[in-house]
Amino acid sequence: MRSFEYYTPTKVIFGKDTHLKTGALLKEKNYKKVLIHYGGNSAVSSGLLDEIKSSLEDAGVSYITLGGVVPNPRLSKVREGIELCRKENVDFLLAVGGGSVIDSCKAIGYGVANPWTDVWNFFLKTETPKACLPIGTVLTIAASGSEMSNSCVITNEDGWLKRGSVKSDLCRPVFAILNPRLTYTLPQYQTESGCVDILMHTMERYFVNIETMEITDSISEALMQTVIYNARILMKDPGNYNARAEVMWAGSLSHNGLTGCGTAGGDWACHQLEHELGGLYDVAHGAGLAALWGSWARYVYKENPERFAQFATNLFDVPWSADIEKTALAGIEAMEEFFRSVEMPTNLRELGLNLSDEQIHELAFRCSFEDTRTIGVFKQLNMKDMEKIYLAAR
Repeated sequence: MRSFEYYTPTKVIFGKDTHLKTGALLKEKNYKKVLIHYGGNSAVSSGLLDEIKSSLEDAGVSYITLGGVVPNPRLSKVREGIELCRKENVDFLLAVGGGSVIDSCKAIGYGVANPWTDVWNFFLKTETPKACLPIGTVLTIAASGSEMSNSCVITNEDGWLKRGSVKSDLCRPVFAILNPRLTYTLPQYQTESGCVDILMHTMERYFVNIETMEITDSISEALMQTVIYNARILMKDPGNYNARAEVMWAGSLSHNGLTGCGTAGGDWACHQLEHELGGLYDVAHGAGLAALWGSWARYVYKENPERFAQFATNLFDVPWSADIEKTALAGIEAMEEFFRSVEMPTNLRELGLNLSDEQIHELAFRCSFEDTRTIGVFKQLNMKDMEKIYLAAR
């Protein structure tokens, strides 16, 4: 078992109507000028943005707003936010939305606090941030876990490169307001895509090729079972508060480091493979992960079939047999069957992509950083391996 460090400084305020406490939280810390960062029309039409503004006004906290964040958030919006914050002397960033808005806020925070370099360098990993503006979140989508994580992902329209930042505790939000009712307006596809994202944040840490802690495995397995159970409930009853609450809290726990304790960081190959799909084709992140996972799993499981067999038995009650590989494959099939049950894709065609051999090669070329890096730790994948997984997912 590996040694580890666990740090999760974000204050969580969970429950109904908790978003109305936003102004008081900011006043308590004596912040003077806040940028409210949000996405599209939903935050406006639902009345949420007005409620947040009223909360800040009642607390005597000054604010400006910047909307327009899109899924797979763009570098151009980040740069717009950096310029606005510098002009208005903003000292706090408030993300009202899901992972895309939070990630955009984190990138803005890096850009404002590190004027000595261009913010994109933190995503190219050629520079390391020295500071970040403080960030708070009012979460409206249970998915990314960015409300408690130490990372963010941004898409650069110049080349449509989707890249993750340097991991740093500097960007961990000061607080996260989690009101499950704020997720009621989500389309079903986005709700279930979010559930897959939560599962994948856990599985990326679960599928490692080293000895792990039994307690960490048990936490991960229980978290995944909870998400699977409640994702199925939400297919039939999208207004079920308890199911949305379970999924929302699972999303935060899946990506705040808890399920990675003793796993040496995790694999993350599926996320790297999906980033190229998101960058080039702007697909929903969770759906992209679902479309790729089965092909990745079948490509790598023989490296440690016992790990996949444990997954199969503990999550899906697949009987443990003398044929470990048979048990492992049954677990992979069970997860794909779950994806289908919540109308998530299990290949690229179902994701809406009919890719040529040339396009598949381009994905692998980009994912391997032009054949200069490998990804994954369960099985280390080079460019040829990546291409084979994309082909298998086609």
